[in-house]
Parts: sequence; structure tokens; C-alpha cells
Amino acid sequence: MKKIAILLFGLSSLLGFSQEIALLKYSGGGDWYSNPTSLPNLAKFCNQNINTKISLKIPTVEVGSPDLTSYPFVHMTGHGNVVFSDNDVINLRNYLTSGGFLHIDDNFGMDQYIRKEIKRVFPDNPLIEVPSTHPIFQKPFAFPAGLPKIHEHDNKKPQAFAIIIDDRLVLLYTVETDLGDGWENQEVHNDPIDVRTKALKMGANILNYVFNN
Repeated sequence: MKKIAILLFGLSSLLGFSQEIALLKYSGGGDWYSNPTSLPNLAKFCNQNINTKISLKIPTVEVGSPDLTSYPFVHMTGHGNVVFSDNDVINLRNYLTSGGFLHIDDNFGMDQYIRKEIKRVFPDNPLIEVPSTHPIFQKPFAFPAGLPKIHEHDNKKPQAFAIIIDDRLVLLYTVETDLGDGWENQEVHNDPIDVRTKALKMGANILNYVFNN
């Protein structure tokens, strides 16, 4: 099943069809909608710099929806509470083990909640820290020190954690970096151009991994 899903995702790219990515909508009260300009900006950057054909119209998909399987990459963010229903847990697990990819970017405040829900999705697969030598930090843009620091938050080291199934990274959780804020329009956070560029390049690396593995 996983190989079929991956093949279909890759085939759409090879045939020149538009690649679609989506924003994940979840329950619990957290602001899943908090970075409205981030994914369109990331898609535009990738289309201009790494030869993707990602649609700039970013749909929203709910965790428990059967439409989740339509997207090879789904992004999740927010500042607060996250609650998955039992159906959400099963649907998300099936999606990720069948070729899908979820990037969770803590927008500052969701860490204590999302870790509990990830544990429910994969009770036997703990989050592991992704080393700086992993391909996701190597191409197409080099990040020899690993995840870049975009926003201060608690001024801790930025970290990338992952769930790996059958040697494939299926879930990436980034914390103490806030890549999504770096993808937003410049006037939203007034980040310097070099900081925004680092965030966009790291996002491009993530999508490059998704579409080529």
C-alpha cells in the first residue's frame, strides 16, 4: 500500500501535474490557521528554486478526512491545544504508513499537547532527534548544523524530531525554530531577509525529501 501511494505521488510529478500540499485542521482549540501566508510563500519559493510544480492555492484538510490521502505533504502548526479523536488517530496513522508525510511546526505553545497526540498515533515508535547528517539537511540546500533558528521562543536550541517507519521519515516535528513564521510575508514578523531565506530553504529541503523519497 505504501509503495503504491508513493508511486502515485511521484507519477503525478513526472507527468507534469500540479503537486498539492495542504494545511492540517485539527480540534482542541489550537489555532491551526495561524500562518495564512506561509504555505503559499513556501510553494512559490520551491517552484522558483527547486523545480517543483506546487499549486499556490493551499487547501485545508481535516485530520480525520478521507481526503487526507490526496496530499503527499501536509503541514500542521499552532500555538495551543491539539486533540485527535480515535478516528483522527487511525486515519492519520494509515495516511503516514501509506506514503504520506506530516510536518508539524510548533508555533510556540503546542509542544506539550502535540507530543501526547503523536504518541497516540504511533505508540510503539518514539520520536527520535534527526541528526544534522540526515539528507533532509543536506539537499538541495546545505544546513551542516541542522535545523536553523528562526524565532527565539524560549531561546533554546532548535530541534527536529521524527517518526521513522521502514527507514522512511514519515513525520517531522520541528520545535524552537518556527519555520512557518519565517515563511510568512515579510511584514508579518519583520524578519530580516537572510532569516526568511533560511526558513524557506529549510522548507524546500523538507519538500524535496517528500517528493523524492
